[in-house]
Amino acid sequence: MNPRARLKQIIEEKALMRGDFSLSSGGKSAIYFNCKRVTLDPEGVALIGEILLAEIGKLGKIIAIGGPSIGADPVVGYIAGKSHLEGRAVAAFIVRKRPKQHGTAMTIENVPPEGSRVVIFEDVVTTGRSTLEAIRQVERERLQVVAVFSLIDREEGGAEALRGYPYKALFRRSDFAQLDEGVPEA
Repeated sequence: MNPRARLKQIIEEKALMRGDFSLSSGGKSAIYFNCKRVTLDPEGVALIGEILLAEIGKLGKIIAIGGPSIGADPVVGYIAGKSHLEGRAVAAFIVRKRPKQHGTAMTIENVPPEGSRVVIFEDVVTTGRSTLEAIRQVERERLQVVAVFSLIDREEGGAEALRGYPYKALFRRSDFAQLDEGVPEA
């Protein structure tokens, strides 16, 4: 089975849930993608990393990958380690919603050098608000956002909100035909 097909299968088995959910966007949904169950799964994070490293390889020299904490953390950490082992190091950084309240009081941990070409990763994009806020933080550090990736695009306006950036979702909500049937209860 190819990596993308296997990753879709893992999402269907572990992350796709039916119930009554409140989304971080403030909306409500009968379908929820609990992608931490995929990004924290050994095979899931390895497949995401493999697919993203191939995509990043098409972008020229990328210095780092990062995104909103906590959704991006496992994936960007995996990519940093895997890229090092492959001899094409891509560093990781994370973007907090608020500055750390102690120590360095940083919003971004492991900030790449000014002018670095970076990629943003988000596990699930709904409206795109949290992704755009992370991008704003990154751009305040004078980093160049070359591309934005997500594991899932819920197709609720996020792609349109991110239209100023090259954006690619590995999967869209519509890729999961069984959304109206057969999804386990939460």
